[in-house]
Amino acid sequence: MEFSVHIPFVELLGFELQKFEGGEAEIAFAPRPEHENSFNVVHGGASMTLLDVVMAHAARSVEPAMGCVTIEMKTSFMRAAKGALLAKGKLLHRTATMAFTEGSIFDAEGKLCAHATGTFKFVPRLPVGKSTNALNTLKTD
Repeated sequence: MEFSVHIPFVELLGFELQKFEGGEAEIAFAPRPEHENSFNVVHGGASMTLLDVVMAHAARSVEPAMGCVTIEMKTSFMRAAKGALLAKGKLLHRTATMAFTEGSIFDAEGKLCAHATGTFKFVPRLPVGKSTNALNTLKTD
């Protein structure tokens, strides 16, 4: 399954979209050594990016024509994330302009590694290309 928007950082990390429907999203992540911290486990920043992206996709799955931007997120780390990971996101509630979500990361054994909640604002998607131009401007007010 292809991501519907070009997000260079997500492509760099190698995330793979596996589910995108009905208020839910799932993303697989096969971390490489460059995604690890000094303890040789997945860096918290990579985990938080995975949670951010899976929650945003859960929000967008009910209205794919819209974009969404992160307003806030809270993350709790339960255990070190190692090896192949699966992130699951769920839309909990939405209004006309906001989405309230949760996301979890599981290791290959199905153990919970991290959990997050997030709030996202729906915004109109704008046409963009590979280069920066006037159409890339995002209005946030």
